[in-house]
Amino acid sequence: MSDILEPTRPAAIPGDQARASVSLKVPPALAFEIFTAEIDQWWRRGLRYRIARDGRGILHLEPGVGGRLFESFELHGRTKVIETGRITAWEPPARLCFEWRAVNFKPDEKTEVEVEFTATATGTMVTVTHRGWAAIRPDHPARHHLEAAPFLAMMGRWWGDLLSSLRLYARPS
Repeated sequence: MSDILEPTRPAAIPGDQARASVSLKVPPALAFEIFTAEIDQWWRRGLRYRIARDGRGILHLEPGVGGRLFESFELHGRTKVIETGRITAWEPPARLCFEWRAVNFKPDEKTEVEVEFTATATGTMVTVTHRGWAAIRPDHPARHHLEAAPFLAMMGRWWGDLLSSLRLYARPS
């Protein structure tokens, strides 16, 4: 059974999305479980990938539609929680979508990340598509002063780095 909370997607706008894929040698159900339930274990650490500057933040992904993607960390003796997104589609073991908000986004700014888990002869192909960048103004700090094509190439490499970590973590014993 799947939970879906999303409108029909319009065709992608050119210059609007970045995509990266990785092949895992585990079945789709396990790939989905690792991606979601074990996200803190495989997601890279460091300021490029996490909000917590000291690398001690914990990444959480709450299962199901409406669940949050957030990082929690200690700051001045208090637990700080920064929400990055909300789950909009939860279809184990095939698909997951969530809103994505950079820490410098305004409240009305967001993008969408879709993660697909496709069975292959040797395991699972995991494909991440990060779309919605056309709605984020060209001079936004999240774009690092890059035009659309180089920015999206950078985002594709960023997701590629993360998926490489996922592949290493998900290696069968």
